[in-house]
Amino acid sequence: MEYPFSESYKIKMVEPLYRSNLQERAQWIKQADYNLFNLKSNQVYIDLLTDSGTGSMSHHQWAAMMQGDESYAGASSYFQLKKAVKEIFGFDYFLPTHQGRAAENVLFSTLVKTGNIIPGNSHFDTTKGHIEFRGAHAIDCTIDEAFDTHADFPFKGNVDIQKLENVFISESADNIPFVILTLTNNTAGGQPVSMQNMREVSILCKKYSIALLYDSARFAENAYFIKLREVEYKNKTIREIVTEMYSYTDMMTMSSKKDGIVNIGGLIGLRSEEIFKKASTFNIMFEGFISYGGMAGRDMSALAVGLNEVLDFNYLETRIKQVEYLGNKLIEAGIPIQKPIGGHAIFVNATEFLVNVPREQFVAQTLAIELYLEAGVRGVEIGTLLADRDPQTRQNRYPRLELLRLAIPRRVYTNNHMDVVAHALIKIFERRNEISSGFEIMEEAPILRHFTVKLKKN
Repeated sequence: MEYPFSESYKIKMVEPLYRSNLQERAQWIKQADYNLFNLKSNQVYIDLLTDSGTGSMSHHQWAAMMQGDESYAGASSYFQLKKAVKEIFGFDYFLPTHQGRAAENVLFSTLVKTGNIIPGNSHFDTTKGHIEFRGAHAIDCTIDEAFDTHADFPFKGNVDIQKLENVFISESADNIPFVILTLTNNTAGGQPVSMQNMREVSILCKKYSIALLYDSARFAENAYFIKLREVEYKNKTIREIVTEMYSYTDMMTMSSKKDGIVNIGGLIGLRSEEIFKKASTFNIMFEGFISYGGMAGRDMSALAVGLNEVLDFNYLETRIKQVEYLGNKLIEAGIPIQKPIGGHAIFVNATEFLVNVPREQFVAQTLAIELYLEAGVRGVEIGTLLADRDPQTRQNRYPRLELLRLAIPRRVYTNNHMDVVAHALIKIFERRNEISSGFEIMEEAPILRHFTVKLKKN
């Protein structure tokens, strides 16, 4: 008889949670203009808005915080982080930033020009925002299997090589500053990219003399899936897999608030000294000096530890099995989610869940609000609100999937919390046919509108 699976850590500190009632939640979400980002944290019972910066650090990371060097220039914390970046990813040149979109801001300011084309695998919101803000265009080359939530394809984060080469053929290489691979592919449902696909993309990029960039927010989770799903890697360590992954790329950005397991931080890794020198100017302009980049020394020290901790298979197994636990509960209840279950979140197919709500009334946002009202659980819409308007026509863009993302923070909640989330969604699913209207926009920003949009009920 096998023992039941258990966590690879024990709890040292706890934080109390407030259980609100339906009347309170209805008032709070109305006051927040039906935007879950506008809620106060104490108005939320289980917060699955994001896994970015919301995880719990280890005792080793807290110890490193106490030893942080806060020198403006040349801090020892910087050199600890630089060493970790070199040993894990292999980059000689490195710039710290305060988070992932700051890394994008610095690097894209260096490389992206008006009219450029940037292909990739379902660019996430801030990535696409930084591209379009500069008058460039993001082209999604993700495989078609990613948009069939019922298909059990193991690597739905993959780029379609033929789609990518078609872009290369139709555009001058000078107009494509880089290809971006997001590891894992968040927009498609936390889905991994296979090692074979990374290798093939790298070969194609070299053929056309185009650089390859990894968005590395969840690089270790991606490596975990490679170990489990690509037979030739089953006996490789996570560190060995990561080493090969990064042998195929020219540069990286990273929101360290995910697989760095810290509350703040980001970084850029580069092989090119020329790009490093150019990017350093923007890093000083936007982030601070090149040896802290918007981060306190203590945060760099904690990140150096976190980048090594995240390579531990036992940690990754515990983390991803909790996501699986919630996903399997929902699948058993017949709730439509992206399959196979991804690394950091469960993605509920809102158009199949709320079949009576029109897409133009923001069906995934409607489901997110229903979940908050039902149990105080905060998720996030990955759909039409997040997709923004077309920069030219200013019409809403309707993505191929309307998803409710339930992003699970690292080492924060127990499976009892996951039971609450599952129970709440099942209750909504049982009354789904009673929900026939959604929301309309009252006020929105011209780009990345979902963070601050104001909505009203239809």
